[in-house]
Amino acid sequence: MGYADAQEGAFSRTAFRSAEKKYKRYTHVSSAKSRNQRSRRAQVPETDVSEVLDFRKIAGDGGLAVAGVSRVEGYDWPVYKIDKQPGFFFIPEALTKVEQVQWATQCLTTFPQPPNRTNHNVMYGPIADLWTAFQEKKVLVEVDSGKQDCDSVSNLARTDSTDASQRVDEEVPEGVIEQNRFHDGTTTSGVVCGKSWEFRDYSKDELASLSKSVSAETLVRKLRWATVGIQFDWSKRAYNEALPFQEISPKLAELATRLAKPAMEDEDFRAEAAIVNFYGPDDMLGGHVDDMEADMSKPIVSISLGCKAVFLIGGPTRDEPPLAMFVRSGDVVLMAGSARHCFHGVPRIFNDEKDSDLPDFTTVPGVDGIQLSPILDYLKNSRINVNIRQVH
Repeated sequence: MGYADAQEGAFSRTAFRSAEKKYKRYTHVSSAKSRNQRSRRAQVPETDVSEVLDFRKIAGDGGLAVAGVSRVEGYDWPVYKIDKQPGFFFIPEALTKVEQVQWATQCLTTFPQPPNRTNHNVMYGPIADLWTAFQEKKVLVEVDSGKQDCDSVSNLARTDSTDASQRVDEEVPEGVIEQNRFHDGTTTSGVVCGKSWEFRDYSKDELASLSKSVSAETLVRKLRWATVGIQFDWSKRAYNEALPFQEISPKLAELATRLAKPAMEDEDFRAEAAIVNFYGPDDMLGGHVDDMEADMSKPIVSISLGCKAVFLIGGPTRDEPPLAMFVRSGDVVLMAGSARHCFHGVPRIFNDEKDSDLPDFTTVPGVDGIQLSPILDYLKNSRINVNIRQVH
């Protein structure tokens, strides 16, 4: 679907959908004939970000004054609130460069580890040591285990090829990222039952003879989410404490409690679960409301790592026009109170070197013996978002 096609039906869209279309990253039509390619590319304009709120310009020396945005005093770092969004707080550069690299490393090495579940579970079951296998260039292959353990299919995995123009108005449930969402109408679903998958070393010639295999590199590239702490069951859209899980680490819980203070007044935040979203260059997170926690008064602590993105925060329906703002690596968003009931989403990330606004991580020391260069290479083309919640 080209840019012109994307504009059809604009008057029938909700205000939130229109904003998603406005900021979405459009790719060139691959089916265009070479002689027309240049003219077709000219039809795809650059994204107009002139109306996107930039909190770092507000927080800088001689900061920009923006109507309806005010600073919350009493904290060591700048905290801002939006008058029309009670319960919404923005903390620019809340994490140092060292903290950003440390938590990005955790997101790629520790958080996808079983018993934590990822989007790969539905096809391959639990996958251990994915990042290590990626660095060692290993391949995941199906072996005959004789087991009958099954991992039920999430109802979020679609096998239909619904027309993209119809799918544009579907609700994308919280925490699910669809690659190139307005273009791709096909995803894969399956049941892991009587199968076992293992990482192994294979030569190119040996791989050609395998009927079912996938490289660790592909799995890392297609990693879209991981659930940490109390596990979330996508098929039921509810937390399932019957599933095996490990409690949120004390270090992450301490960080979340500290960051949540502006939204918690005199209470303490208990970090019980987290959803980690992984964005590739063409990924987006459609408009949704986070409404699965028992106590909706408690904030969601949202930490951004990697490439800059546009974040949209609207109202209780998609008919209310959302406010667009930049979120960069190290920024934190808090959503509490009435903001918990507002539609929000991420229509695009910026992975171009001139637009990604990545910090200079080259001076950051090593993290617990982990080789940093693959982590930093990943961040150059990706965004990671850690959403920490209090379930009860």
